[in-house]
Parts: sequence; C-alpha cells; structure tokens
Amino acid sequence: MIGDIVGRPGRQIIHEYLHKLRRQYKVDTVIANGENAAGGFGITVDTAQELMDDGVDVFTSGNHIWAQKDIIPHLEDLPILRPLNYPPGVPGRGYLKIGKMLVINLIGRTFMNNYDCPFRAMDDLLDELNDKPPIIVIDFHAEATSEKVALGMYLDGRVSAILGTHTHVGTIDTKILPGGTAYVTDIGMTGPTNSAIGDEAEDVIYRFLTMMPRHLSVGKGSPELNAVIVEIDECTGKATSIERIYREMKVP
Repeated sequence: MIGDIVGRPGRQIIHEYLHKLRRQYKVDTVIANGENAAGGFGITVDTAQELMDDGVDVFTSGNHIWAQKDIIPHLEDLPILRPLNYPPGVPGRGYLKIGKMLVINLIGRTFMNNYDCPFRAMDDLLDELNDKPPIIVIDFHAEATSEKVALGMYLDGRVSAILGTHTHVGTIDTKILPGGTAYVTDIGMTGPTNSAIGDEAEDVIYRFLTMMPRHLSVGKGSPELNAVIVEIDECTGKATSIERIYREMKVP
C-alpha cells in the first residue's frame, strides 16, 4: 500500500518506480491513497487512469474525496473508495472485494469532522457481510495517533492489516499485532520532499504566521515514495510480515 499520493510529483515517482517494485517484490495487489493525486486535492478520472496504467489496483481516499467534482459520478465504476463511515446516502462505496481480498476505507473522527463511528462501522460491516474473503485490509485515514492505535487493537485478529494515512508523516511502528494483524500508524506521503507535507512551505508558513487563508500549491523538488509491503497468508488471513519501502527520485 502506497501512502497519500500528492500531485504531479507523487504521480511522477509512481510512474518511475511502481512497476519495478511490483516485479521486485512479486506484488499481487497495489492499494494507494489517491485523495491528493490531482493538484494536491482530490482525484480525477484522468489522474486515476494514469496511476492505474502505472500499476495501482485500488484507490482509497479520505476527507478530500469530494474535492474534484468530476470523479463523483465514477465512484461506482472505477476502483476508488470513499470512507465507509460517511453518513448514509453519500455517493460511492466504502469497501471493494478483489479476489480473496476485501479492501476497506475508514476515516477518523478526532480532530476531523463529525463522521460516523469507524469502530462501530467496522463491527457492522464484519457482522453483515456474507462470504467474507480471508484477507481484509483497511486504510484508516485519521489524524490522531491514539485513535489509529486504538482501532488497531480493537480489530486485531479480525482483519489482516490496518494501515494509516492522512498525516503525510510516516511512523516507525510497523508491526504484527498479537492477533496477526499488520499495523502502521501512518505510511507517509508520496510526493515532494521539499514541502510542508506536500504543499509549498512558503504558503503553509504564511498561514501559520498570519492565521489568514492562502491558496496552497503542491511543493516542488525531488519526490519521495512511502509505502509498506504486507505479506498475508491466503488461508488464514493473518499477516506474516510488514516492511517499509522508501524511494526517492532526483529531478532537475
């Protein structure tokens, strides 16, 4: 799974490295958080197709899923997820079955908006789903580390992997939890290194100094790729390993 792809720099490094990584690690499925792939906010049909051509199988998202309006009519026919615990009646879907795997997208509530409870949303889904595949992978798009850790412990042994996104800052806590669930609090960002979590540092600093709004532009410079590779037993659904992947690409 690839951490939040930010704008053109993020797409550039995906184009450069993803097919190579798929071959090197014999990857079966690639999941990527794509909610910042188009200009730093949202995802479009064109950017989704570009990334699919470069090897992404499924996109997860989060609070920016509605930023590009043209994607909304295509949330059912493209492999793009919006968080499962959005209120009932919103477009799109929160999970997708791919062979022996179920990919689920959740969003946190702490320091975020008033979404439905991700803990209870997962309880309901696991109770209601017939024919659950053995492998269940969750992108938990959340701000607070405590909420992510708590969900990991809550679902340990019931899902194969809980992989955090949203903060764009990778954490060092990749592990297999006692019940066999692979876990990391945040995968990190796939985008420009010389930036404030993907945005031009000057714009972000201005906001902090003045507390006034300012348009945020995607940062420039060499992009980095942050991802994790998880190995999961196809019969038991238990994770056997989780490994961090980091690549950096020098650009003129």
